[in-house]
Amino acid sequence: MAKAATPKRRSSPKLKKDEALKYYRDMVLIRRFEERAGQLYGMGKIAGFCHLYIGQEAVVTGMQACLKEGDQVITGYRDHGHMLACDMDPRGVMAELTGRAGGYSRGKGGSMHMFSREKNFFGGHGIVGAQVPIGTGLAFSNKYLGKDNVCLAYFGDGAANQGQVYEAFNMASLWELPVIYVIENNMYAMGTSVERHASETELYKRGISFEIAGEEVDGMDVYAVKKAGEKAVKHARSGRGPYILEMKTYRYRGHSMSDPAKYRKREEVDDIRSHNDPIDGLKEQIVAQNIASEEDLKAIDKEIRAIVKDAADFSLESPEPDPAELWTDVLLPVEA
Repeated sequence: MAKAATPKRRSSPKLKKDEALKYYRDMVLIRRFEERAGQLYGMGKIAGFCHLYIGQEAVVTGMQACLKEGDQVITGYRDHGHMLACDMDPRGVMAELTGRAGGYSRGKGGSMHMFSREKNFFGGHGIVGAQVPIGTGLAFSNKYLGKDNVCLAYFGDGAANQGQVYEAFNMASLWELPVIYVIENNMYAMGTSVERHASETELYKRGISFEIAGEEVDGMDVYAVKKAGEKAVKHARSGRGPYILEMKTYRYRGHSMSDPAKYRKREEVDDIRSHNDPIDGLKEQIVAQNIASEEDLKAIDKEIRAIVKDAADFSLESPEPDPAELWTDVLLPVEA
């Protein structure tokens, strides 16, 4: 059995009301959205692959809180949470999942390939690890153009073994590029535990030979993520080059909707849910510090459920792409 994310409740910092409630709301939105996406997949309304982010909500929520206007985000195919954290419209995200014209990629990208230049979200990418050199290129553009921006390049523990990741590390270090590599270590690369697929299981150390600083973070604690994220962003934005954050997190569902996840025991998942859930952990702190009552938080949950229902309804009511869309956004050879 894999050694899962830190099994103890985190210590309670003094919370600021508006900030704490925003983080709570953002994480609940991601979870309820993903739960609904799972339901639509089961109903046959979402086709192809669908990778849910349930359990990992604190990572994107905490990291997004560290960014400023113009900073970029790029990730792999478990991407719905990242899009919502970037403030992309839940309607457009869900409509893309159902392959409708109202989706962010006009129904042609599906779950694994969405993009929003307006929100500086440079895509979920289906090729394992492919987003890492692209994110490094975004950081290069920031430096080349003299922009005071950073890029967050997210990838998983499985992708951490891909060769292009280390090529990107080398160039980012050589050129001191403003990129933060966020390794979402959810303990399983598809169905293989990190102990079985990685000779060095402390993944934040992968940058040592490239002289890239890094640290391990409790990815189930939104405030721990934010604290580490602020340090990494400051490092990269100040011209000191890349930084690696290994987020120790956990996914409650299988690798994708087609994965029964028989490689781990039900007790393992239940233990994390019971003792280290990112939303429940923040909820406990909010109530304990009298920032909001249980009823206040239930009202937020009710509001989020209405937003997600509206997104799901829109995704099913939006028309399918016109057949003519087959020829748009396609690079065709030029005739001689």
